[in-house]
Amino acid sequence: MKRIAILGSTGSIGCSTLSVAESYPDRFQVVALAAGANLEAAFEQARKWRPKVISMASEPDADVLRARLKQAGLKEIEIVYGNAGTVSVATHPDADFVVSAIVGVAGLEATYEAVKAGKIVGVANKECLVAAGELITAEARRQGKPLLPIDSEHNAVHQCLRGGRMEEVERIWLTASGGPFLNTPGSQFSSITVEQALNHPTWKMGKRITIDSATLMNKGFEVIEACRLFHIPPAKVEVIVHPQSTIHSFVEFIDGSILAQFSVTDMRLPILYALTYPERIESDMRFPVQNLRHLDFCPPDMSKFPCLRLAYEAAEAGGAKTVALNAADEVAVAAFLAGDIGFDEIPRIIEDTVSASDLGHLATIAAVLEADENARRYAQELVLGIAKKTVRPGATTAV
Repeated sequence: MKRIAILGSTGSIGCSTLSVAESYPDRFQVVALAAGANLEAAFEQARKWRPKVISMASEPDADVLRARLKQAGLKEIEIVYGNAGTVSVATHPDADFVVSAIVGVAGLEATYEAVKAGKIVGVANKECLVAAGELITAEARRQGKPLLPIDSEHNAVHQCLRGGRMEEVERIWLTASGGPFLNTPGSQFSSITVEQALNHPTWKMGKRITIDSATLMNKGFEVIEACRLFHIPPAKVEVIVHPQSTIHSFVEFIDGSILAQFSVTDMRLPILYALTYPERIESDMRFPVQNLRHLDFCPPDMSKFPCLRLAYEAAEAGGAKTVALNAADEVAVAAFLAGDIGFDEIPRIIEDTVSASDLGHLATIAAVLEADENARRYAQELVLGIAKKTVRPGATTAV
């Protein structure tokens, strides 16, 4: 029986993880949840799974949840809150495996502390590895515990690498759907609405990651994540646009052999792989091979999607540059979703913020968080400088 803690239990990855646990009740027990600000979902999860501890984002929400659970006869569940509460979930002594799925840097400290506590961590929060991957992977090596990718692309690479040694790898190929604007002329990017940008052709995801997919910044983050997870330089990580999203990634070896992984586009499959590694267990998630008719590939247009170029540059520089890249993107995407800036202004804010950030290695999580705050402040000032007087059509609230 594997005992699981989930950081971000009410998000899409968290809910998919719980779905996997529900499908295999003899294999998985949910012992701790960090639920964020979704009070209603947290209550339902607590009532269904009865974890030993559940964390909320704020103290008022924690008080409400505690009262509701007491009324429901579940007063034995410990309720915590804030960053300290998330850390307590991540380091719970009964947890064997921690799923890191909190969006943004909010889950950074808890993920690092889980690794430091000797937990096996399944990483779905790419921002942790973008901002502090050097520190997290170094700590995982010290602990002798694997970091298991849950992102479909890196999960695919992990599977392919079981067919060879790292010294035999020529390059890693990360596939990208191309997002909703693959065939949209760059000249039209200034008029793209929030509704259009949220209409991803393949995956149903949270709002920030969907916008990041539309700008290809998500793929840029994945380049950095691949460098950190697999200890490989950016020059050996290639992005290729594959609109069908059938092949999730592939690995090219020095003898010319290429191993690819493809499966249904269902996040429960990479979650199941991570949770059961190094085993593979039976599931009902089958890919209809007879439907595999054609596969299209083309290189990404970095002039039309400059966020991908910016990510490669930050990956080469490392340190504070990748922190600034992530912080500026989070601020810019939130501003776009709120109607304060245009779609085409997202990469401009990111580039200016990264250019203004320091160049150097960050030795502690505290230093990473300070660099993140500085970059976030700078990006917010840029947003204020170009914010529109009226809300753009289709603007929404960032989640």
